[in-house]
Amino acid sequence: MLKVEHIGIAVKNIEESNKLFAKLFNKNAYKEESVSSEGVKTSFFQMGETKIELLEATAEDSPIAKFINKKGEGIHHIAYEVENIEAEMTRLKGEGFTLLNEKPKHGADNKLVCFLHPKDTNSVLIELCQEIK
Repeated sequence: MLKVEHIGIAVKNIEESNKLFAKLFNKNAYKEESVSSEGVKTSFFQMGETKIELLEATAEDSPIAKFINKKGEGIHHIAYEVENIEAEMTRLKGEGFTLLNEKPKHGADNKLVCFLHPKDTNSVLIELCQEIK
């Protein structure tokens, strides 16, 4: 793993949260996009080498909607940049981690992504991400 790529924060209302975090960070989100396959709308703030990703559910059965219904708004996941996502998935599976998807999926911000089950990572949802080139 190369670095913390971003920290994902589940929010109920991305427009209101964008205003809040813009005040907090003294800068606006640099990017907003929807990922229909995950039922989510996202925005990104650049903080040095790390990004903060805000996530709002666009579908009632999406992972973000389920997270907010169960735990409320807050940190949803930590994403780590990897050089070769498929090799890292194979390595981690061999180490006994449970992958939530068997193949990398297209995620936000031009990334291939895979999530590790929180039961294997001290209840922290871990995302692996690799830039699509």
